[in-house]
Amino acid sequence: MDKVDYKKQFKSLYLPKKQPTIMAVPLMRFAMLDGNGDPNGEEFAEAVTALYSFSYAVKMSYKSKAIPDSYYDYTVFPLEGIWDLVDKTRSSADKSNYAYTMMIRQPDFLTNELAMRFITEVKKKKPNDFLDHIRLEDLEEGTCCQMLHLGSYDDEPASFEKMEKFCNENGYLRTDKTHREIYLSDPRRTETAKLKTVLRFKVSMLCK
Repeated sequence: MDKVDYKKQFKSLYLPKKQPTIMAVPLMRFAMLDGNGDPNGEEFAEAVTALYSFSYAVKMSYKSKAIPDSYYDYTVFPLEGIWDLVDKTRSSADKSNYAYTMMIRQPDFLTNELAMRFITEVKKKKPNDFLDHIRLEDLEEGTCCQMLHLGSYDDEPASFEKMEKFCNENGYLRTDKTHREIYLSDPRRTETAKLKTVLRFKVSMLCK
């Protein structure tokens, strides 16, 4: 089997247009971590580090003595986040009030049993308290509106406004105040103006 590259096989999910579109998001398997607070803080950074350490351990397991059954080569998927507010009466501009689930998509061959094995292995090489809180979960979003946002994360409200306007004009209603972000750029190595982020939220078609 050829190497699975999400930029080619799942282009519609990870490389969307710069204009809003409606699409069906299928069932996918993720390694997840829940948290809350300012994403610029140390706790958030440690959680993300744990997810990446785990994901690369799965990816590189073909070099181990016990290669997982049905292993296939693939490109590690990008970091994603589901975002909400802890206190919904407070402004979304208050980053200390954020609630999030950070996650990285995993290959189909990864089982809960294998996940526990990799968590144990990573803890020995790269100790991180967040490793014990990683869970493996299948998630299906269904019908969503999404678009590619270019630039600062702080400018995302303008893109969300554009998405909601598109939905209203095309007979769709946003059904969930949470939203998904997929980070295609590393903010440590990319100019703010060139950051690429997929924005997505769930919708349903209005009855005519």
